[in-house]
Amino acid sequence: KEGLVRRYVALGPSSEILDVGSGAGTFLARMQARYGARVVGVDFKDLSRRPEYARVEFHCGLFYEQDVGVSRFDLVTMWHFLEHDYDPPRTLRRARAALKPGGCLVIEVPRLDSLTFRLYGDRWPGPQAPQHTALYSRETLLRVVEASGLRVVDYLAYGAFPAYFYLFTGAAFRLRRGRGLDLSKLIYPYFLGQLALAPLLLGERRLNLAMQTVVCRRAE
Repeated sequence: KEGLVRRYVALGPSSEILDVGSGAGTFLARMQARYGARVVGVDFKDLSRRPEYARVEFHCGLFYEQDVGVSRFDLVTMWHFLEHDYDPPRTLRRARAALKPGGCLVIEVPRLDSLTFRLYGDRWPGPQAPQHTALYSRETLLRVVEASGLRVVDYLAYGAFPAYFYLFTGAAFRLRRGRGLDLSKLIYPYFLGQLALAPLLLGERRLNLAMQTVVCRRAE
C-alpha cells in the first residue's frame, strides 16, 4: 500500500491522510510513524481502543455522515471498502469534498471481470455475501468514480491485496461445492499452492487475476 501511494503523493509531516474503512489501523499507524503525517480513520466498528489507533483521529459510523472536513486531505484511501458501502456515489462525493485541490484518492476493490471470476463463476470469492454489497467491473468502477466528480489519473489491474487468495479460495469453494471454508485448517495447502504458482504470480500485474485499483483526483 505504501509503495503504491508514494507513486502519486509526496508524503511528509505536513501531509493529512484519511483511510476510509480503516480496519485494523496498521496502514495509518505506518503512515504516521514513517512520515509523521496527521492520520484520520473511519470505520463501521469502534476500533478506537486498539493500540494502532493511539495517534489516529478516529470516526465511527458511515463515512458520508462523518465530519472529517472539506478540502483537507492530501491522500484519501479506500482499501477494499467500496464493495462494502451502502451508497457508493454518496461516499465518493464525500471523498471528493474531503480532498485538497491536487489531493489523491486511491480505491482498491475486487474486479468482477477478472480471470478468477471467469475461472470460478458462482464459486468466485468476490461476492462474500452479505458483507459485499456491490461488485465492480473495470467499466462500472470507472463510471461511478467519474460520475462523482473525480478524474481518473491511473487504473491498475492489480492491487495491494494478494490475488492468489482468490485463486486459492475459489478453487477450494469449487472443490467443496460452495460449502464454507475454515482457512485455519488450510494453511499448509495455501502456502504450498502459493509456492507452486510463484512463476504465474510474478506476472500478476499483467494478468488481471482478481483485483483492481483506481487512482483519481478532483475533476475541476
